[in-house]
Amino acid sequence: MLEARESGREKGLTGFIQAVIQEHKAGEPFREAEEARLYYQGENPTINRYEKILYDMRGKAHQDMWTANHKIASSFFGFAVDQQTGYLLGNGVTFARGTDKSRLGRDFDTRVSQAAEYAQIGGAAFGFWNLDHLEVFEITEFAPLYDEENGALAAGIRFWQIDGGKPLRCTLYEPDGFTEYIRRKGREMEILRPKRAYILRIAGAALERDKIYQGENYPSLPIVPLKNNRECRSSLRGKRNTIDALDVCTSNMVNNVDEGNIIYWALQNCGGMDELDAAAFLERVKTTHIAFMDNAEEGATAEPHAVEAPFAGTQAAVDMLVKRLYQDFQAFDASAVVAGNQTATAIRASYVPLDLKCDKFERQVTEFIQGILKLAGIDDEPTYTRNQITNKQEEMQSVLMAAPYVTREYLTRKLLTILGDADMAEEILEQLDAEDLGRFEGNEPGNGGDELEGEPPGEE
Repeated sequence: MLEARESGREKGLTGFIQAVIQEHKAGEPFREAEEARLYYQGENPTINRYEKILYDMRGKAHQDMWTANHKIASSFFGFAVDQQTGYLLGNGVTFARGTDKSRLGRDFDTRVSQAAEYAQIGGAAFGFWNLDHLEVFEITEFAPLYDEENGALAAGIRFWQIDGGKPLRCTLYEPDGFTEYIRRKGREMEILRPKRAYILRIAGAALERDKIYQGENYPSLPIVPLKNNRECRSSLRGKRNTIDALDVCTSNMVNNVDEGNIIYWALQNCGGMDELDAAAFLERVKTTHIAFMDNAEEGATAEPHAVEAPFAGTQAAVDMLVKRLYQDFQAFDASAVVAGNQTATAIRASYVPLDLKCDKFERQVTEFIQGILKLAGIDDEPTYTRNQITNKQEEMQSVLMAAPYVTREYLTRKLLTILGDADMAEEILEQLDAEDLGRFEGNEPGNGGDELEGEPPGEE
């Protein structure tokens, strides 16, 4: 009776897991994240579905198979995501109390940057603290289960499948452990590995055959969400139509150029020619580049005409849309500062939109890292060094002007930070201290330095 009850519970749980995955895949966040991933990779699913249509005299639609239909997608969304990620996290995460990042795994900075990329694309990412390192899941591979009372992440299901003919693998993460499931082709889902604790400690000598495994869990679910914003929406939301408009304008420009390469002939006084004669005439022109008019005595003429593709209007629209995208994404436009020797004030002003955007995202990243630190048992605060373009000469001059009013250590660290060699600060300060000590010892009497005034000692 007990075995039948357990078997019924397992079937009910596997059915629940499959239902959650199907519902997650059918939801708007999942579909939005999938299409946002295509935009990030330089594809545009909207214009890829776009086809030119012709209507006949009866009003019936037909696909246009004759005119050019180039589909050119921009990679602006990928540029905006990479710029924000590199600007905020390009120099890595540092900690206010000097925590050794190796305690969080050797690739901690890489994983945090990966989570930031996933969150911007899909609206949210999830970090799994796996004992001594961080693992990151996308919204397209992780179905979160939130507490209905407080909205906190209570559990989650990670799922993946290499191919439609390959097994579906799932892992159910709960506060008291995780269970692995598998659904092979043509079979029902079953448990691959039973539930186990997140932390396993082995008691006994390494050479003993029988070992005792003691399981431990974390105080809470060891998965922390990184939200792109409070609504957990992709950064593409609200800007997709502008990207589509840019891609359509660019594609139409190329289509016009392609179609404009056609030279058509205007034939006069050739009323006796039918379509076959006209085709033969055009074929002769293409092969011999000579136009023979059989009825030239009757005033028949053939005059070539070239179609110029419209350019100025489309180019103006493209320029306007690119400018609009920089404004909508609050991205930094490098072309605004490379035109000349910009001052540090002008460069900082160009970073204002990106700073405002990163300030909001930084709060989410900080909350995410603090959740990981809590699981790892570390009490510290993350800090960031933003990766800006600067006028180094002007920055260094400003620091040197303050030299009489600051300490040498502050001055050295500030200058090395501007030069991008902040890691060498301790070594250089030690060298400066050693040089000062050497000069002090060299000036003492009897050590080769200047001796005190007076007569040299003589013999009595």
